[in-house]
Amino acid sequence: MARLPPFKVPRPTKFLGFLSLRNGTQLILLAHVINKVSGFYGILALFTGYPISWLQLSMYIYSLVNLFIAVYLSEHVKAGSAWHCIAFAQLYAVDSVINAAYTCFFAVAWFMVLASSDNKSKAPGAKTIDATSGFTSPQYNVSHVEVSASPAGMKGQDAIASGYPATGNATGGEGLLSALMGPGSMMSVFIICAFVALRFYAVFVVMAYARQMLHHHIQVSSTHNYNLYDGSRSSDLAENPFDEHKEDGQAWKGKLGRFMVGLGPNYWLGRDEEDDIWMRNMGSKFKRSGDQSPSVGERERRRRSGTGPSKPLPE
Repeated sequence: MARLPPFKVPRPTKFLGFLSLRNGTQLILLAHVINKVSGFYGILALFTGYPISWLQLSMYIYSLVNLFIAVYLSEHVKAGSAWHCIAFAQLYAVDSVINAAYTCFFAVAWFMVLASSDNKSKAPGAKTIDATSGFTSPQYNVSHVEVSASPAGMKGQDAIASGYPATGNATGGEGLLSALMGPGSMMSVFIICAFVALRFYAVFVVMAYARQMLHHHIQVSSTHNYNLYDGSRSSDLAENPFDEHKEDGQAWKGKLGRFMVGLGPNYWLGRDEEDDIWMRNMGSKFKRSGDQSPSVGERERRRRSGTGPSKPLPE
């Protein structure tokens, strides 16, 4: 049975097709910081007595911690520091997974509250959604209303409205499915999926930029100039700049750098076509500049024109 080729992580070369990876990463970093600032508003809501579930509180605390780390890394990412770029890339990748999980939890809670007829959904954050949405807890919870009208003695008529209470809990089954498949709900699901897909595309952009900065750092600091792979134990991997015997591999940053690169060495240090083309071009350039010996045709031309080297003196 033929073996399937290994999955290759996408390596975009442009952000949205026209911006450089550097500019794209800076825009993503700015959007990430703005997004995490919302954690402050969540914490401030605690002092106003606003109802917050434990899931929402954990998200706000996590956002604040993530915000402080992102602000610390921001200046170094703009400067192109390899260690800080890798740190932000992996922080952003992990945050994207956690953010997607929170989005799924709250989206499910929202649809369960909409589908619940008795307003007793036990989904995370359901109480907050029910208290703030404004239309999930009506004063009269009825499924339909019948109006009986009869002529009155004066102008007009007597009307009696009879409400029939909604029966059954629709926290699951057909109630949740009907709430999910509604026209407005389907558009909400589509928008959520589109933003999640855009978020993971941004992850690939940030990782590609971090990998680019790492390879540039290796080329500059490598003991084997203009070759990424001569100093490595494997011909397919570049030398790790965070090895213990290297300057960048010392202290806690070195240990963390080895750990981050070790999570995907084939991606961070792996060979690709761009590296091979770059090395071939550099090799041919230095070969042309180092080859100073004239060809046979050049020596013959100089001999005939009398501009060649002088003949040896007779003994």
